This record gives sequence, C-alpha cells and structure tokens, in this order.
Amino acid sequence: MHFEESDLLKTLPKQFFASLVAKVNAKIAAGYDVINLGQGNPDQPTPDYIVKAMQDSTAKPADHKYSLFRGEMRFKEAIAQFYHDEYGVTIDPYTEVAILAGSKIGLVELPWALMNPGELLLLPNPGYPDYLSGAALGRVKYESVTLKRENDFLIDYHDIDDKTAEKAKFLYLNYPNNPTGAVATAKFYTDTVAFAEEKQVGIVSDFAYGAIGFDGQKPLSFLQTKGAKSVGIETYTFSKTFNMAGWRVGFAVGNAEMIEALNLIQDHLFVSLFPAVQDAAIEALANQTARQESVSNLVALYEKRRDAFVTAVTKFGWTPYVPKGAFYVLMPVPEGYTSSTFADLLLEEANVAVADASGFGDGGEGYIRVGLTVEAERLIAAAERISQLPIFRQ
Repeated sequence: MHFEESDLLKTLPKQFFASLVAKVNAKIAAGYDVINLGQGNPDQPTPDYIVKAMQDSTAKPADHKYSLFRGEMRFKEAIAQFYHDEYGVTIDPYTEVAILAGSKIGLVELPWALMNPGELLLLPNPGYPDYLSGAALGRVKYESVTLKRENDFLIDYHDIDDKTAEKAKFLYLNYPNNPTGAVATAKFYTDTVAFAEEKQVGIVSDFAYGAIGFDGQKPLSFLQTKGAKSVGIETYTFSKTFNMAGWRVGFAVGNAEMIEALNLIQDHLFVSLFPAVQDAAIEALANQTARQESVSNLVALYEKRRDAFVTAVTKFGWTPYVPKGAFYVLMPVPEGYTSSTFADLLLEEANVAVADASGFGDGGEGYIRVGLTVEAERLIAAAERISQLPIFRQ
C-alpha cells in the first residue's frame, strides 16, 4: 500500500530550524569543533526551585490522572496574579487565560480557531518562521509587514496600505523581537491599539522573550496598553524566562472571545498538560523571591554575553544592530554575499554556525542571526575565527 501526504501537509513551509540543525550536526559528525550560534535553545538549566516543585508533584497520585481539559484553575490563578504583579494588568483567570503546551501551539492554532480559509493574516517580516505554519494549516492568506532597521524594527502602520488593513483579520507582533532583538515602546503599542480599533484588526502579541531586556530596561507587555484587551491577546512561554524549553508550557491571556476560541479548539486536540508540569509552572511564577533572582541572573548573563560579542566583532569593523532584548545579535552580511551564502561560508570556513536571517522572511535578507546561547568565551572565540576570514582582512 502507498500512503500519500494530504494536500494540506503539502502546503506547509519547509521547516527552517530542522534544516539548520541538520547542517550543523553533519559538520560536527565530520569531527569539526563547531561553535553553534544558530540556535534559540537556552543553554542554562531550569532553576532548582522549579525542578524541586516538579519532583514533589510527580509523587502525588492526584497528578497522575487526566488534567482538566482547559488546565488547572490554580495555574490560571497563578498566571493572573503574575500579570498583576509583573505588569499591573488585571486578568480574569476564568475567561481570559488559555493554557498552552508552549506558546508555539497557540500561535499556530490561532488561524484554525479564529479565521476562515482565505481570510488575511498580517505577519512581521522578518518573523518567527512557524507563524507561516499556522497560516498554512489554517488555509488563510497572509501578507508580510516589513520591519525596517531605520525604524528600530518596529512596524510603521503608515506602511500598511488601507486596502490591506481593511481586509486583514489579525496581526502578529513579537517584541522583544526574534531575530532582531528590538523592543517595543509604549508609543508603539498605543499606535498598535489605535490601528487595531480603526481597521478592526485583532492583535496577537508573541511575548516569548518578555523577561529579557537589557540596559536596565524591562520589556513592556502589550496588555499594559489602554484598550489592548479589547483588541487582542498575548502569548507567553516558560521556555526563555525559566529555561524550560523542553517542558513545553506556556499560556495566552487577554481578549475573552479569542481565549475562548483557543480553549475550544484545544478541547478537541489535547487534554491539557501533565498536572505536575502545571504545578511546577505555578511555583515558577508564584515564588516571587526565587523568580526575581533567577530572572535577574539570567538577564545579566545574556547581557554580559551580548556585550562580549559586540565588543569582539566591533574590533575588526563588523558593526551589529545592538539588541535591546531577547538573546540574539543581528549582524549585517558583507557585500557580495546573501544571508544564505554568508551563513554557509561561516560554517564551512570558520566552523561557526549562525542562522540565515532570510529564513525569517525576505525582510531578513542581508543579515545573519547570532544566538547568545553559549558562554561568552565561545562567543569571543567565534568572533576571532570570523575575523580571520579573508573578507575581514582586506
């Protein structure tokens, strides 16, 4: 028998990160010492206080049963309290929280839940590649909104023509931004709400890097903006804030109708998360002393790495876009190369793996993305290897 993939699966975009990992692993398997700066996978362990909570919870027989379909109320209450304490935002745990197995789930399933085939989704360019997966699975159309360096990679709503804006049903945002490291300002979010209200476009704020802001500046939540809950939601993941990437836990908060739609589609796809994981996530949020200490240490670590890499590459004349948040540095590609050919050159000639920023959309062409997920010493070593390439020694 022969089993062919569905027409729907054939529409899915190529998985950018899977092909990147394959290239790097092939080079490592050949015996090379590759400094891997291409990944967005945190290298630090989950804080001990969270691990201990998980260990304790797994011993409880009550946690061995099915979770409630929409997640444990105690977890939703902890999320609401976290948003109140951290951002001054009031969240109703009963109607304004959806539990997610990582925020990617919510971002990909939202077009299924809230859009009809053929409707229009606006996506940032460059932007997280899996946004395109959601568009394909939901069978919706999408148009890119280019993020420009001269505007600090913030969307300029004047660049979206009226015809496109009036057709659009939703717009995705991501600040602190992957791959640029840009952060949103209060004015930008105020402009976003005004655009949403005027054009009747729902907003989806991807706040994956919400805890990671540099130079003493804490990233703003979209929901801190007046009127934000009336026009959209925000997704949050434990992957980056708490180094819990493998735990697969996150949530969405905000507009009750959008949250209900996400909860409803998940009623049919999942039976929520292992209750012990939810208990560990509660401890991650609710233990304020431990949370604030671990997050503060993590931000300081990434900032130290950022500064070490920026200093090292600037010494030989390679000027970065200095990030204000997240844990990436966006670097311009030298003249004569594309993002793809330059990334390949770095891997082949310098044994340094980076992410080709055009993999985040053609708005990323001309850049590569460097991940700060290795020790500062390895980042400096990577810069030294790159500095020896002929293109930087002319």
